[in-house]
Amino acid sequence: MKNILLVSQNFFPESFKSNDIAFELQKNGYNVSVLTGIPNYPQGKYTLGYGIFKKRFEIINGVKIYRCFQIPRGKHFVKFLLPFTYLSFMIFGSFWALYLSFFNKYDVIFVHQVSPITQTLPAIIVKKIQKIPIILWVLDLWPDAFISGSGINYKPFNILIDKYVSFSYNNSDIILIGSKSFHCQIKNKNPKLAIIEYFPNWAEDCFESSEKRTLPNLQSGFKIMLAGNLGVSQNLDNVMKVAKALKNENISWVLLGDGSKKKWLEDYIKDNSLENNVKLLGKFPIESMPSFYTKADLMLLSLGSEYEDLKLVVPARLQSYMAVGKPILGFIDGASAELIQEAQCGFTVGASDVNGLINVIKNEILPNKFNLVSMGINGKIYYNEHFKKSNRMLQLQQIINSLPSKK
Repeated sequence: MKNILLVSQNFFPESFKSNDIAFELQKNGYNVSVLTGIPNYPQGKYTLGYGIFKKRFEIINGVKIYRCFQIPRGKHFVKFLLPFTYLSFMIFGSFWALYLSFFNKYDVIFVHQVSPITQTLPAIIVKKIQKIPIILWVLDLWPDAFISGSGINYKPFNILIDKYVSFSYNNSDIILIGSKSFHCQIKNKNPKLAIIEYFPNWAEDCFESSEKRTLPNLQSGFKIMLAGNLGVSQNLDNVMKVAKALKNENISWVLLGDGSKKKWLEDYIKDNSLENNVKLLGKFPIESMPSFYTKADLMLLSLGSEYEDLKLVVPARLQSYMAVGKPILGFIDGASAELIQEAQCGFTVGASDVNGLINVIKNEILPNKFNLVSMGINGKIYYNEHFKKSNRMLQLQQIINSLPSKK
């Protein structure tokens, strides 16, 4: 029975795939410990019941959870606080890593690397002391993800982070990638060339459930729905240009979620008299999302194209759309567009092609709504073949078991 240390800045009760990794491995016979921070996502303050002197260690479903101090990121992810959130986990997580290294024995370390890349440092400390392998699951490319997500592009900082990225990759034994398009970028920064293997995301269990939730009333009309983060990367400027151009069509744009662009969206809707066309419904529990999806005619996946990493990433919301069997409108470039085309589960238009999206909606989608059902079915079939959680957990167990046991 292998002892696994999972390092992730975010963990239960926060909703991240690190939860599935830990609890599924524990359920399947591994001893799992988690090094994480005090939960504060997405509300930006410590989750009720947790704090500096509360629940710093707990056991959930057999998983031992060690919570190091970290500065909460603040409401709406205040830009000046977020770097301190990252840095605090990096520093205090490293102290915890020293403690865990001397008082516990592990066989392998798994790092759930969404942003930030800096959370690899505690894992590398344990690796160096105990001489055990690291499995790094890369879901964001840094510093690219930081630049595209924040809009901050400071060259000296980027160079420093780039060196740290190479350091992290070079200290990993197996690098799992959430998008096939990551392979070349990681290979170029990894001269020691760890094993690189495709390990895509999956949808949360609730997206495969038939449970119905009570929802607010949705307006009539053909519903195009976008769910998730409403931030600077989501190409919302262009989405609103399309909504404005199609103002006189019987289309209802439904946006679910929160983010740094929400205030801008509210102002744009008001200034352009789109209150009857675009609805900002706010953030709901993830368990409510499948019920919302079933009310949509088409799910919108949009990302900007001004940064290269946005063309390489596959947002997790794509898998959730496919899991529910909804047709997808991809206002996006690169890997996600290629995946939608391969699965034949929707339409794709380049992220900057506003006129192209207007034409597709008016001339292809609205006149041929009956085609959407078969596209949704195609997406569901593709999801079950390529992204289902049970298959990914089996793949991960095979990877872990292939590593030599510590002598």
